[in-house]
Amino acid sequence: MLSVTHLISRSTPLVVSSIIAKTAMATSILLASAAAYADFNHSSWDSLLNKNVTMTNSSKASVVNYAGMKADKSKLDSYMDATSKVSQSEFNAWSKDEQLAFLINVYNAGTVELVLTKYPNIKSIKDIGGVFGSPWKQNFISLLGKTRSLDDIEHNLIRGSKRYNEPRIHFAVNCASIGCPALLNDAFTASKLDKQLEQVTSSFLADTSRNRLKGNTLQVSPIFKWYKEDFATSWRGTNDLAGFLARYSPSLGLNNGQAAQLKNGKIKISYSSYNWNLNRK
Repeated sequence: MLSVTHLISRSTPLVVSSIIAKTAMATSILLASAAAYADFNHSSWDSLLNKNVTMTNSSKASVVNYAGMKADKSKLDSYMDATSKVSQSEFNAWSKDEQLAFLINVYNAGTVELVLTKYPNIKSIKDIGGVFGSPWKQNFISLLGKTRSLDDIEHNLIRGSKRYNEPRIHFAVNCASIGCPALLNDAFTASKLDKQLEQVTSSFLADTSRNRLKGNTLQVSPIFKWYKEDFATSWRGTNDLAGFLARYSPSLGLNNGQAAQLKNGKIKISYSSYNWNLNRK
C-alpha cells in the first residue's frame, strides 16, 4: 500500500497543492470543533475563589476576603480580560452547560470587581450607585461584544434568553450580601454544573436563618418572591413555587407529610427579610 508521502511524490504539483489544501482545511475544522466544545479555562477565577472565599455554617453560607481579592486584583483583571475575548459565535458553539457556567462565573467575578471599586469604604453593595443609582445597572463588563451590566447578564442573557430554564441559578449568582446564597468557593464548570447547582440550592434551603417552617407557615427568602415565575416553568416536573420547595423538602427539614401539605397548599408560604450587608470576612 502506498503511503501519503509516496502518493504526493508521484503526483503533479496541482494535485499536491490540492491534497495539502484539503488536509489543512480538515485540520482547521477539527481544531475549531475541539476549541468550540472544550471547557473555557476558569482556573484563574477558581484559584481566587479557593484562596479568598470561606464556606461557613456547614457550607450554607460564605464570606469573602475582599482585601485578599484586592491584593490579587491583577489576576481578577486577567480573568475578566480573558472572558471579554470570547466572541458571540464561539459562545454559541458551546453546550448549554458550558454557556451557563461561563455566565455565572462572569457575573460573580464582575460582582467582586464592582465591590472592589469602593472597598474597604463600603457596608453594602447597594451603596454603589448612590440614592438614585443601582449597582446592578452599571455597564462595566465587556462580554460577547458589548459592555454590559450585572442586570443584563442575569435578566437578559441567563433568565431572559429562555434558553436555560434553570431556576437554580438564583442560588449560584451572588450579590455580595449576607442575605444572598453563598458564593461558592469553586468556579462553576460545565462538567460539574448540575452537581454544583444542586449543592448551592440544597445548602441555601437548609439555612434556617433564611428558610424555616414555623407552625403552619414556611418562611423562605424573598428571592422566591422576587423571581416566583422562575419556579413555575415545569422545571423537572415542578410547576409552581410550592412544588419546587417540596422537591427540596429534606433540605428544608420537612417530612413527607409536610411536603405533601406544602404542595397541596395546606402549608402557607411567607417571605423572610433580606440582609444587604456586605458578605465580607
